[in-house]
Amino acid sequence: MADGDYESVLCVKPEVHVYRIPPRASNRGYRAAEWQLDQPAWSGRLRVTARGKMAYIKLEDKTSGELFAQSPVEQFPGIAVEGVADSSRYFVICIEDGNGRRAFIGVGFADRGDAFDFNVALQDHFKWVKQQSEFAKQAQNPDPGPKLDLGFKEGQTIKINIANMKKKDGAPAAAKPRPLSTGPSLLPPPPGNKAASQQSAPQEAATSGLLFDIGSFSSSTEPAAFTDAWGDFTKASGSATSQSSSGWVQF
Repeated sequence: MADGDYESVLCVKPEVHVYRIPPRASNRGYRAAEWQLDQPAWSGRLRVTARGKMAYIKLEDKTSGELFAQSPVEQFPGIAVEGVADSSRYFVICIEDGNGRRAFIGVGFADRGDAFDFNVALQDHFKWVKQQSEFAKQAQNPDPGPKLDLGFKEGQTIKINIANMKKKDGAPAAAKPRPLSTGPSLLPPPPGNKAASQQSAPQEAATSGLLFDIGSFSSSTEPAAFTDAWGDFTKASGSATSQSSSGWVQF
C-alpha cells in the first residue's frame, strides 16, 4: 500500500449486527440458522472504505464513530468475506487486531437491500482493481497489432470520377457556349440634333462593345453634300437676282 493513496468511502450502512459463530464442522459452508440471531454480540454501523487496491470493512460505534473491529479485504470473493448458505443478509468476515491475531465473526443486516449494497460495493472495487492491473500490463507490453498496408497490390487500379467531365454514355461533355454581350440597345438620334448625334454615335458605338459602328448608318456626310449643292444654287440665284435688279441679263 503506497503512502500517497487516499482513502475513499465505498459504502455506509447505519445498522449492522455482529454474532459469535461456532467453528465450522465441515466444508458445507456457514449457516446463519446456527447462530443466535436474536442475541447479537454487538450492534453498530458498517463502513466500507478503499485505499489503493485494498478494501476495509470497518465496524464503528453509531454515536462516537469509535472503531470496534476491522477486516482488511485483499480480494473478493475470498477468505476475508464469505456468504452463508441459507441467507443473503448474513456474511462471515475475518477481522484483525493489528497484532497478527485473526477471528471470524458473523455480520448480519436487518434490511436485504443493505446486504445487497454491501456486496456490490466490494464487487465494484475489485472489478476496478482488475482493470487497473490489465491496463498496467498493456502499458508494459504494448501489442503492436497488424500493420496497415496502404500500398497498391500488383495489377490493382483505382478509378476517380470527377463531376461534369463525362456524360453517362462515356462521351465528353460539350462545353456550353458563352453568350456574347451585345450591350444596351441604342435608339437613333432625334432629327433636330443631327450634329450631336454625328459626334456621340461613334463614341457610343466604341464603348458599347458592338461589332459594328452605328455611325456608319447615319447620314452624316449627306447633309453636308446636300447643303453644299444647294449652296451653289443659292449663290447662283442670288447673282441672278442681283443681275435682274440691274435690268437685263446678259447671255
